[in-house]
Amino acid sequence: MTSAPTPSQLTLRVQGILSQLSDGLVERDALARRILLAALAGEHSLLIGPPGTAKSALARRLHLAFSDGRYFERLLTRFSVPEELFGPLSISALEQDRYERHVAGFLPDASIAFIDEVFKANSAILNALLTLLNEREFDNGAGRIRCPLVSVVGATNVVPDDEVAEAFFDRFLMRLPVEPVSAGRFAQLLAAPANTEMAPFAERLSCEDLASLAAAARQVRVPEAVVTFLAQLRDALDAMAVSVSDRRWVKVVYVLKTAAATEARRDVSMWDLSMLPPCLGADRDTQQQIEAWLLERLGIQAAISPPRLTRVVEAFEAQLAAELKANDLDYDADGRLRFSAGDLAHEVGDAKGGAGALRMTYQRKRRYGDAHIDARTRQVDALIARIERYRAEVQAQTEDLAQYAGASLWMDPAFADAARQCLGGTVQAIAALGERAMTARAGFEALPRLADGQGRVPDPVVHDAWDD
Repeated sequence: MTSAPTPSQLTLRVQGILSQLSDGLVERDALARRILLAALAGEHSLLIGPPGTAKSALARRLHLAFSDGRYFERLLTRFSVPEELFGPLSISALEQDRYERHVAGFLPDASIAFIDEVFKANSAILNALLTLLNEREFDNGAGRIRCPLVSVVGATNVVPDDEVAEAFFDRFLMRLPVEPVSAGRFAQLLAAPANTEMAPFAERLSCEDLASLAAAARQVRVPEAVVTFLAQLRDALDAMAVSVSDRRWVKVVYVLKTAAATEARRDVSMWDLSMLPPCLGADRDTQQQIEAWLLERLGIQAAISPPRLTRVVEAFEAQLAAELKANDLDYDADGRLRFSAGDLAHEVGDAKGGAGALRMTYQRKRRYGDAHIDARTRQVDALIARIERYRAEVQAQTEDLAQYAGASLWMDPAFADAARQCLGGTVQAIAALGERAMTARAGFEALPRLADGQGRVPDPVVHDAWDD
């Protein structure tokens, strides 16, 4: 009996499998990662796309990653019968009044299976597949047998819109849209070898490997910050009218824990959530919405995000503008109201002889005491310090992303690039806010001052406008 692999050995083994799984297939690296991760977590994948996009080639390679068990493949049509998937009826059992099938060599006996055009089968076959895919059990005659199924990869051009198809569709945790190769990689496609079949992989996973991985995944912790983020995502999906069942959420978390276990990590990382769109979105548009939501928030603390900081900076700028424009009564150097003779009475006539009476002069630009200005600048200084701390936090998140992406087996490089750009844009926005805050501080410092340095201390309403 072979010993269980160490976490580092398992990571290297999975890494070797990934390098071969998409070898020679253009723009299929991300799909290869997803279907292998789903299989390692004991889940199923569905490839959705037009014919001729390497769905079958990619799916057929998955079984090469496993050294134990059997492989089953079938193309379904509207004329397919249950015997094609579940095996022929046993004649000897029928002679004994038992309705049983010979399942050896068929889907109930397989570990890895590829079912092409899965939705072309009739509802009787799809209903029979529901229990097999979810519970790994098959009703064979009067009894129910346990199946060794690890993962099924399905392929389809379209997903029908009916009740049976919807229930069957939900059994696939990874829903993976497949598109033709992009124009930028078309030349590489033409240069690729025509034969996409492969010899057995140099690295393969045994039953002991899968058992060790499952045990490690069960020990992986999900930090409270990740749980909170998932709750926020659930609320966002409700707002998008995207329905995700409780069962799917539980399976998603186990996939995240499996991803961490394959990389010998003890905790789920916030960046592991980049794998969620194909698990939660039923189609490409919904998955892109979820991805955009993740990119906007991963690595960004909502309580101190640039929009909230912007509102605080704008509040200080508005306060400065109001204080610069404010008029006040005229004070002398001692801070007392200044009185003068009423020159205006001479201009309009002074029939009652009141021109010589002392009067308060006309309003002028308000002047502020040192206490007032010091209070304002202290408030802005606190904001500037918070902006700098936030800039440092986002910079640390950028470095954490670089470290994670460099070591991750599962993160799509395209997502990593997009996340890096989002964080870079956030750093630039924070820097711009810092400059605006510094300008506001200089404006408060330059307010007209009272000669004696006294004046009213402002209410700290702006300071209360942000979370510290």
